[in-house]
Amino acid sequence: MRFFTRQWPASVPAAATAMARRNWLKSLLLVAAAATAVLPGLGRAHDGGDGRDRDDSRWVGTWSASPQYLEPPFAAPNPSSLNGQTVRQIIRTSVGGNQVRIRLSNEFGSTPLTVGAVTVARHAAGAAVVAGSSRTVTFSGRAAFTIPAGAPALSDAIDFDVPALGDLAISIFLPQATTASTVHALGLATTFISHPGDYADAVVMPTAATASSWYFLSAVSTRADKRSAAIVALGDSITDGFASTPNTNRRWPNLLAARLQARADTRHVAVLNQGISGNRTLFDLIGPNALARLDRDVLGANGARWVILLEGINNIGIPGAFGLTGQQVSADDIIAGHKQIIARAHERGLKIYGATLTPFEGTIFPGYFSAAGEAKRQAVNAWIRNSRAFDAVIDFDKAIRDPAHPARMLPAYDSGDHLHPNDAGYQAMASYIDLRLFKGDDD
Repeated sequence: MRFFTRQWPASVPAAATAMARRNWLKSLLLVAAAATAVLPGLGRAHDGGDGRDRDDSRWVGTWSASPQYLEPPFAAPNPSSLNGQTVRQIIRTSVGGNQVRIRLSNEFGSTPLTVGAVTVARHAAGAAVVAGSSRTVTFSGRAAFTIPAGAPALSDAIDFDVPALGDLAISIFLPQATTASTVHALGLATTFISHPGDYADAVVMPTAATASSWYFLSAVSTRADKRSAAIVALGDSITDGFASTPNTNRRWPNLLAARLQARADTRHVAVLNQGISGNRTLFDLIGPNALARLDRDVLGANGARWVILLEGINNIGIPGAFGLTGQQVSADDIIAGHKQIIARAHERGLKIYGATLTPFEGTIFPGYFSAAGEAKRQAVNAWIRNSRAFDAVIDFDKAIRDPAHPARMLPAYDSGDHLHPNDAGYQAMASYIDLRLFKGDDD
């Protein structure tokens, strides 16, 4: 509260002026105290003025996908433009709740993004939703709206029963010709694109095309138990789930979420996947580097309490694979980047767990593996295990390596490219994580 200085006439004696000022200030304080007692809920937690006491719940992210742009030689998603069409995107939640908020992003758009309608519904199968489950999602009270270039947009809170480990369909009608400038390339879930028209509220959407990317959709949050908190998985293609079976949610963060939901004492813990295939900590290539996107994807994540960091293998392999000789880094460079992420997470009060880099000898990607690169991986892993810089260590290397040939992945866990795990390998990673790491003082 700001008090403005009252101007007293010069003819009023100083003693009288001082007494008047004291009485005036006393009156103001009494009025403020009375207002605190009379106004409903002043000083208590409420949700956006809707009149309902929310002391027994809180907002937490239940799903996320890091927005990115694609640089050559990587192709844009297909289709790369939309014209008066509806995009229906299927996402898998982690925790459940009784309200929902949708976050869209035009972060990499050079022009405003016009949105004609958005709905959320329970997914049935294919391009269909459960009849009667669809709800209109508004943004600042509007069903149709515009997102400025470079900006995100957060929806209003919508009453909606969000299931834990459930599939939701987010439908976005784009009435104008729209370039797919802000996407998440590796969706590993079928996105349905309609014929021209607004089908956001349709039970069965007529489909003209499908894609495997997410368009303009970056996060879904729910209002859940007041203990709810989120793990943010910050990583590259191995966190993004590359080589896992599409439409089965076999990424290791999804499998970790399933383990958490199977226990009564961890069902309030959400898992947010902020992996980008090809991502690095120190240089851009597919989307912004991890240091650049840390505030957006981790520190600003709804309900974030813990971070699992699995990045670094692309720092080692991509320069050789793409002839980027000027972007060669040392193990010390990778470690310095990790130290920055640790410091920034700790500054926000988050716990951060270091995941060791997984084996990649024999990878089919030309130029990616080298003996010098393996030496860097071993040096980084030794630092992760022994430096005590992280709050804990998750030894993914140990979880999936071949004991008879530790520089290689165990064949049973290998997708076939000798870099990315298969479904069984991702399960082994998720199963290796000690769930006791995600218990806080108030759990």
